[in-house]
Order: sequence, then C-alpha cells, then structure tokens
Amino acid sequence: MATEFTDDELGAQGTIIVLEGEGAAYPLKLDSLSSLTRHQKVPKQPRWLLLSVRPATETEPERATVWVSDKHRAAFMKLFEDYLAENTKKGNPKNQDLIANISRIRSAVLDDLWTSEGEPPRHGRHWWELWLDTASPHVDTIRGYAAAHELRMQSRSFRFRDRAVFWIEASWAELQPLPFTAVPVAEIRRPEFIETIEDLSTAEQGEYVSELAERVSAADDDAPAVCHLDTGVFRNHVLLAASLDQSDLHTVIGTSGTDMNPYGHGTSMAGIALFGDLDAALQSAEPIQLRHRLESVRLEPGPNEASLDPLDYGSATVQAVALPEITANRPRVFALTLSAEPDNPGEPTLWSAAIDALAMGTDSDRDGDQFRLISLPDADATRLIVVAAGNVDTYVGDHLTNSDLSAIEDPAQAWNALTVGAYTEMTETPQHPQYAGWKPLAEPGELSPHSRTSMLFKHRKAPIKPDICMEGGNVLTDGGQMFEDKLPILSLRSTSNTSDIALTSANATSAAAAQAARLAVLAMDRYPAYWPESIRGLLTHEADWTPAMDRRIHPPQGKKKRLEQIRRYGWGTPKEDAVLNSSTRAVTLVTQDQFVPFEGADFHMRQFRLHTLPWPREALEELGAADVRLRITLSYFIEPSASRRGWRNRYAYASHSLRFDLQGQVETRQEFINRINRDAQVQEDGGASGATTTDRWLLGEQQRNLGSLHQDEWTGSGSELARCNSVAVFPVGGWWKNNGRSDRKDLPVRYALILSLRTAEQGIDLYTPIATQLQVPIETEITAT
Repeated sequence: MATEFTDDELGAQGTIIVLEGEGAAYPLKLDSLSSLTRHQKVPKQPRWLLLSVRPATETEPERATVWVSDKHRAAFMKLFEDYLAENTKKGNPKNQDLIANISRIRSAVLDDLWTSEGEPPRHGRHWWELWLDTASPHVDTIRGYAAAHELRMQSRSFRFRDRAVFWIEASWAELQPLPFTAVPVAEIRRPEFIETIEDLSTAEQGEYVSELAERVSAADDDAPAVCHLDTGVFRNHVLLAASLDQSDLHTVIGTSGTDMNPYGHGTSMAGIALFGDLDAALQSAEPIQLRHRLESVRLEPGPNEASLDPLDYGSATVQAVALPEITANRPRVFALTLSAEPDNPGEPTLWSAAIDALAMGTDSDRDGDQFRLISLPDADATRLIVVAAGNVDTYVGDHLTNSDLSAIEDPAQAWNALTVGAYTEMTETPQHPQYAGWKPLAEPGELSPHSRTSMLFKHRKAPIKPDICMEGGNVLTDGGQMFEDKLPILSLRSTSNTSDIALTSANATSAAAAQAARLAVLAMDRYPAYWPESIRGLLTHEADWTPAMDRRIHPPQGKKKRLEQIRRYGWGTPKEDAVLNSSTRAVTLVTQDQFVPFEGADFHMRQFRLHTLPWPREALEELGAADVRLRITLSYFIEPSASRRGWRNRYAYASHSLRFDLQGQVETRQEFINRINRDAQVQEDGGASGATTTDRWLLGEQQRNLGSLHQDEWTGSGSELARCNSVAVFPVGGWWKNNGRSDRKDLPVRYALILSLRTAEQGIDLYTPIATQLQVPIETEITAT
C-alpha cells in the first residue's frame, strides 16, 4: 500500500522529468519507472513514480513522464549510471532500454531546483546560493564536492532550523551532478547573501514565525510581567497576542495603546522582552514554555497627536505606572526605553526624581516645575524600573571616546533605576559586495557604538551608570566617514508592527534594556520572595566583564581610573544561567533585611546590622595562598528630596544612604564594631574611613559608595578570607535626618545584601559546606552561580 500524493505534494518533494526511448525498436522498460521504499514501514513511500506514457510514432520516440523523489535522486540515477559500468550475462549494457539522455535528466533536475526569478545563467562561471536540507547528516559534504571539482566556496555559511545556505562559484554544467550526490540540495538561488532570517522573503519569514507561534505556550495570567513604557505594542502579532491581553494594553495619550510608531519601537521591544533575540527561537524546533507575560503603556504620541513637553514625562510616567497596577495584581518589571538629552549630566531632574519615588513606593506629583512627594514610602509598593541609558547621536571611528563624551540621558541617572547600557558580541561582516572592505566598529565584547556612559557626570558623587550592559548590536564602517547602524546581521531579531507575522531588527540601549527586563522578570519568577531592590542587586551582582572590558578594568591602576572604566561598562553583562542556576565553585548568598537607621528626637542614635558569614572555613584554608574573589553588593532604594534647590548638595537629594564593610583579618568582632561606629560618622562628615582592608578592594569605599547600589570586589588568599567573618551594613544620614522630618523618623529602611565567593581552583566545593551550614534557621537564602 502506497501513500497517495497530490500534484502540489509531488512538486514540493521531488522533480518531474521526461525520459525518451531510443526509438520504436527500443521501448522503455516501463515497469522499472515506478518504485516504492523496501522497508517495512506502512504505508510505503514512493521513490519514483511513472505518471504518464506517450507511445512512439514513426517520427517520435516513446516518452515517459516520471516523478523522482528528492530523497532518492541518486538511486534513480544509478539505474542509468549502471549502464556505463555493468553488462548483463549476455554481454549487453544493463538497463539499455531505459537510457535516453543522462545529461537531459541532470539538466531537468537542476532546472527544477532553481527557485529565483528568471532563468539561471547557463554560460560562464557564477556565484550560486545553495540551500541544503539540514535534516540530512550529509550537509557538510558540499565542501568535499567543491574540493573534488576545484570550485571556490565562501568560508561562511548560514543555518536556519531546516536549511543551511552556502555560496559556491561554478558553471551551470559543473552543478549538474550535484543533485545526484549525497549533498542534500533543496534549492538553488541567485545569490542574495542571506545572513539573517530577516533577509528572507516575506512569505518565508512568515513560515518561520507561524511555525514558532505553534510551539509557544503562554504563561498563566498571574505570572510576572514586563510592562513597557514605550510607543505601545501591536498585540495582534501572532508571537505576542497570547502573552498580552487587550486589558493590559494601556495609554496615557489618545485612546489607543497600539503601536503607531513608524519603526514599531514598542512592538520590537516587546518581542525582545518576551523571547530575547528571536533568532534562536525561530531556528529551533523545540517547544517553548514562557514564564512571564507582557503589559504596555503608550507614552509617545502617534501621528497627529501633540508631543509631550519634557517636563510632562515625569507626570506621564507616574500615570503610566498606575494603569497596569490598577488593572492586574501581578509582579512586574517596568521597562522604560524613552529618554531625553540631559541639561546637567548626572544631576536629578523631575523625570528621574519621579522614577526614584516610584521605585521607593512614594506617590509624587508635579506642581509647575516643582516636584512634590504626596505620600510616605510604602515597602509593599516598591517597583523595579529598568531604564535604557540612551543612544549616541552620531558615530565616529573612535567609538569609545564618542560614547564617553555622550552622557547618559534623562531619566537613566535615577538612583533607584536599573540602568542598562549596550555592549556587543556581533562582529560578523556582511558578504554583500556593497560592503566590501567595511568592518564593525567595536571588537567582540566591547561597548556597543550605540551606547552612552556616565563619564561626563559632573557631580563627583553621582551614581555609577550604567549598572549593567546587555547586547545592543554593532555599527559597520568603511573606515572613513560612512557608517551603517541598522544592518540585520549586526542587530537582534524581533517582532514588527507592520503585520501580524512580520519581523524586524532592533538594537542599541533600548534592545539592551528590554533584554535586562526579561532577565529581571525571569529572576522574579524564579525567586518570588525577592524584593525589587534584591532583583536589581542580583542582576548587577551576577554581571561579569567580558575579556575586552576586563583588559581595561583590571590592569594595575588607581581606583579612580578603575571607576572611570566602570562608568563606561557598568559591572558587565549578566548571563541567564548565572542568575538562575548553580555551580559548586561559586556561591551567592542573598540576605534581605530592614532596620530603623536613626532613633531619638534628633536622629542622634545610629543603628546598624552585623551579618555573620557562613564561610566554609576549612575549604577556604585548603586554598592556602590561592586567590578567592569575594564580591559584595548592597542594593536599596532612597526617597528623593522634594526640594530641587538642594539636589546638588551632598545629603539633600537622598533620604538616607547605607554602607557596607568587611571585618579585617586581624580584627576581633568587637574591634570591627568599634571601627564601624567610628567610621560611620567620619564618612557622613565627608572624610575617609579607617578600613583595614582597603588595599584588597577593586574600588574601595571612596569610589563605590555612590547612588543606592554599591558593589565591590575583595581579592586575596583563601586563608586570609577565612578570618574575615562579618559584614556590617550601616547608615549615613540624608535629608530624612538633616531636615529632622518627624514623619520619617521611625520608618525602617530595607536592603538586599548579596555576597558571592568564587575561586578558579579545581576540586574545591564552596557551595555544599555553606548549604549544609545554612540548614539552621537564619534569614539568609541561597542561590548559586
């Protein structure tokens, strides 16, 4: 029993050819022109089929129309090739009555594989684009074919889920044997230098998108969400609709929350926040279970809508944050990818102060050009807000200097925001002849040429921004004054607002912020008990510098110089596996705590927290002189001051500040406590502390204590660290204390303290001893990376 095939199915899975007999005296052997597979599978599959026969006449030979399966072309051709190599017992050529014209058969099959418009060039040598079936294990035999026939090939190839694309230079005649080899040729095209799925035709892109949509399962309605404060989202896109309810599509402008931006900015950011770079998902065949959802609030005017005044963005953001919170009770991360040119780089503005108030859980408002706090901070209403650092305005050859001279935009200087810059690993060079001699601006792992930095922040106590970097794509240059900043091969793939299946490219710090928001919401799903300030701290803590960044940060140099480099790169880029999973040679401890920092009528009595560290002392001592790295992150939110007059003063903007320090290896516990009490007042007065471990720190307390997220690395021997048993978290006064605000006096402040140990030594298990020790009832939770 054989499977019945329609004409369309035959055309899609094989080639139809016409065979001619030698004449009336040599009829075709028709019973050989139909063949089924011989295995036991039922129903059997046809290898080749006789479709029709036209009898011979006095002037015309007999003709048979035969369909040949793509999978069995070589076996069919062997019928004819055997004629040249084998004889029957009577000495006659085998299959003599089937031979018409091997060249004609090869030509017919090759013509059938040609899928570009027009006829293929049949004379001379040309470049061809070969599309091979990746279901075959013989894809890479194309290189052997090229070598055997002395044909040139491009060294690179491009692979989709079910196709691999190669480029080869040959004559049409030199390609004729190719379909009858093991090389699984599916199509031959005129070279278009396919480099991304976006380079495919609209119909082909749609096939990939539709197939992916069938493999995706949306998260439950109460799952955490990324809420985009952007240009709206086109929710009819097949990859977004199931993850973005109509009720979660909001706007503070006009009546519609849909994306009317000509470039579909909000829709492309939503696709990245949901899937990351779509290329991997489109090329996979695996089912995808999403763990988070989407929300959207349109903040940018569409066509024929009045533009917002810059002062309005703070108020609009406050309103935008309220809309999804009223609609749905679920955890969420806010992603803000809009920005404005800063007047005074690094200094607070009405917009950035609104971000800080929202993160702290304080209701705020604008009165003219004044900022007002209209409620007490609410610990149950704190918010994680991810903000893009902003993009450079123009490009130059020295892209690092260009980024350093382009200050992070408003409101990304907000103390409580997770500010995201862009780096890039995308350094492929397009194959299209028009870009011959061009090259990417940034080397692998470097800052993206799109990204801004906080090098120009004028106030020496301004926060370190960006906090982290994520992939933001690269820029191509001809080495002179020509730059290409939107090439698909140097950008991320995402969803478009031009149709319900369209794809587009996305890059720069907006795409980086969308990826960071995705990672943050995945961490929120993984660790539901973590506060927003803890998630912010975790992503920063788990970031690492790429080798290109590390070469600029770790050479012997002063701490101020290192701080400058971190103002460019932040703390590097966090990987999903590091944030969500465990290993034995690196262990991370996350502690969430709160306390009232100052007491008494005049806030004179200072309180602090002392955390005893469950170091695996024996394991550390086993390391001896080998280095171990201790990274400490202190993440908390501050309440911004309502008085703009004091925003430039040392303790007038932040409600309070916190600091951390590590017990010295020769200090007793009481000596450490005495030092903390003494140094806390010295630091509040603007002086340097007497810390005994300063030389071991990457930055030191004078460089790290900026903003409301402090991070540093202590590096020394395992035996030294084994004697450092405590970390203190202590307060430094801000406007709560200095203004004597009685309504803030008894408010507790909360923080996340994150510590990790890491060693390069093999065979040392740091995780298990700590996990065993933490089985006693304490408030520390463990994750590991």
